[in-house]
Amino acid sequence: MNPITLFLTIACLAVGVVLGAIGHVYAGIAVVIVAVIIAAALKMANNWEKFVILRAGKLRGVKGPGLFLIIPVIDRVVAVIDERIQTTAFSAESALTKDTVPVNVDAIIFWFVHDAQKAALNITNYREAIDRVSQTSLREMIGSSMLSALLSERNAADELLRGEISRKTADWGISVKSVEIRDVAIPVALQDAMSR
Repeated sequence: MNPITLFLTIACLAVGVVLGAIGHVYAGIAVVIVAVIIAAALKMANNWEKFVILRAGKLRGVKGPGLFLIIPVIDRVVAVIDERIQTTAFSAESALTKDTVPVNVDAIIFWFVHDAQKAALNITNYREAIDRVSQTSLREMIGSSMLSALLSERNAADELLRGEISRKTADWGISVKSVEIRDVAIPVALQDAMSR
């Protein structure tokens, strides 16, 4: 419960109790009922949040930031979407390059939700899906790249990966800001051979 809703609810409850204590029982009960309605109906979204609201199972709208009202029991907040930039680390272990060299690659993706409605309604769990599609795209990119290109042309690989993941996540309301390959590890025996 947000601070404004909490304050108004407590204030109404206190007024209701006082009214009941001084003999105005019906007025006190009415004010307590108002307090319960305020607690259930008054919502607040922070500047970076969007609330996806369904009314009787159908999309009512996306609210936020700021204060807004919902109709208790009929309206339901089904998702609170954070629109700030998020990071997800992912990796591909023992993936084979085009020249059949096994590599372990670690990468990180920077992404954000640009359409809260799509993120809430078009996919079950967009955070998990980002992780899965990133791993799959990384494996596909490794499989189509030569080891030398993967080691020497990281910026091109990053951009290729960003484009591929962006294409796959666009329908979910997700935008990919950047992808960065952090580490490409090759087998120790191959490292020894290359150093010789």
